[in-house]
Amino acid sequence: MSTDPATSVAQKLRPRQAVERMHEYHPPLAGREGLRLDFNENTFAPSPRVQAVLQRIAAETLTKYPERHHVERTVAKHFGLAGEAVLLTNGVDEAIHLICETYIEPQDEVVIATPTFSMYALYAEATGARVREVQADRSLQFPYKEIQQAIQPSTRVIMLASPNNPTGAVVETSFLLELAAATPQAALLVDEAYYHFHGESVLSATVTVPNLFVARTFSKAYGLAGLRIGLLVGHPDAMRFVRKVSSPYNVNSIALECLPEALADEAYISWYAGQVLQGRAAAELALRKLGVPYWPSHANFILMNIGGKHKEFVAAMRQQGVLVRDRSSDPGCDGCVRITLGTVEQTHRGMIALEKALKEIQWQPEN
Repeated sequence: MSTDPATSVAQKLRPRQAVERMHEYHPPLAGREGLRLDFNENTFAPSPRVQAVLQRIAAETLTKYPERHHVERTVAKHFGLAGEAVLLTNGVDEAIHLICETYIEPQDEVVIATPTFSMYALYAEATGARVREVQADRSLQFPYKEIQQAIQPSTRVIMLASPNNPTGAVVETSFLLELAAATPQAALLVDEAYYHFHGESVLSATVTVPNLFVARTFSKAYGLAGLRIGLLVGHPDAMRFVRKVSSPYNVNSIALECLPEALADEAYISWYAGQVLQGRAAAELALRKLGVPYWPSHANFILMNIGGKHKEFVAAMRQQGVLVRDRSSDPGCDGCVRITLGTVEQTHRGMIALEKALKEIQWQPEN
């Protein structure tokens, strides 16, 4: 038997069983040279007003702990909400994590619709809860009936994205409100990360629906992915408990300085979202002409079915200087690749590269 203290500690120190069992998420971020049409980011730039803030931030800003509460009041006013209803988070990822930590016990169940954003299942698994994944059919549209059937008395959290990633499908507002009313024991988190490219929201319903939460991000249309800032909105009575779980210094000072200006520049957001919508229509037309199967999207990306040559296609696109995301490992997405939509000019470049890549790999539609 070893008497080395380090070995002894290593043998005794074990993570929680839930952590041992949970899946890992490894985003393929390395070597992202080229036109970034792979991670659904803003592909252009943040608002000029944000860029101006970055130029004038004082060095002393970095020496002080961040204070988010006054910015939360600004955000709440922007959305017409009570200050107590708003919590700024370290991206939507932290919003998901906080909901899980606030409401889930190990014996509980969490319901999600797959394929979807991986972090829903990962944060739920970390609590030790059972994750009930409801698979969409081949259409990849939202599985309304199956979600209703999956709800149990032990369901404590339901996490749904509208528009959904990676499919671009949406969930009808009426269904979301009916689901919240039918499951008062469960927190319903609606992830509206891609709201600006769809335009429908249940944000205002959080005022009267006590178990409804809405997450928003400033990484997509606003172009602040590198600053890691998101938003969680809920009924003030519920948010009081979520706020207890949150770190008081979870959002960095630079993000807090930039966010008010990003929100105020509505003309920029309208312009960028308009560029994406124009590009989306043009990209769908181009895909139809090329015979590439795809799913109609309400977000700033399109999911395509490349089939068995999906890896070759991604590599060929990289050779063309355009990055796209292989989603073939997602449930129900075998052979699928997702392409982000940016400005009209960037989308045009992406479609030219796509046509060349298909020719290079000698792609033909699969029967």
